[in-house]
Amino acid sequence: MNRSIRSFLVLCAVSAFGVAGAGVGVAQAQVPEPTSTTYARGVTPAEALKVERTKRGQSAAAARVVCYRAHVADHGWLGTTCDGNWAGSFGLNKAMESLEVAVGGVGRVCVRAHLRNYGWENFSCANDYVNVRVGTVGQARPMEAVEIAVSSGRVTAQAHVQNVGTMAARNDGVVTVGTEGRALNLEAIALWV
Repeated sequence: MNRSIRSFLVLCAVSAFGVAGAGVGVAQAQVPEPTSTTYARGVTPAEALKVERTKRGQSAAAARVVCYRAHVADHGWLGTTCDGNWAGSFGLNKAMESLEVAVGGVGRVCVRAHLRNYGWENFSCANDYVNVRVGTVGQARPMEAVEIAVSSGRVTAQAHVQNVGTMAARNDGVVTVGTEGRALNLEAIALWV
């Protein structure tokens, strides 16, 4: 993606969210330890957020949390996970085809995917405790990268990519992980807010 398009997207995020100082996702991040478990298949990220809030107690209403799940080629939707755990697959050479995300204590999240032979989708956005989905299901169209933005604070994302391995984590108001134009599958992702 050229610099002027990326700058435009950052400006759109700043405008849409009212976020001062939103960046372009180039800062490397310290990777925190995962803090939750993986939920069974069929549990959506929004449902997992409600359980996480209950597990964390009264102060959880204001706590920042992100839950997400991956739809993987030949495996379908895998279990939902939260806060730094990996969603997707390792060592199977299976692409993520869709990603579903929900946040709590962040205000709003916007996500978009870069799909093979298609390019970047438009951003899909949702408020706290509502699922947002990007990518495709049933079209055999691999995801190659993901861009995610939050309306308050920062988001950290890390990707595991075919033939590359686990890439450095990125941390900012808007981050992009994965690759573009190299025909490499995004195989797994970990998120923190």
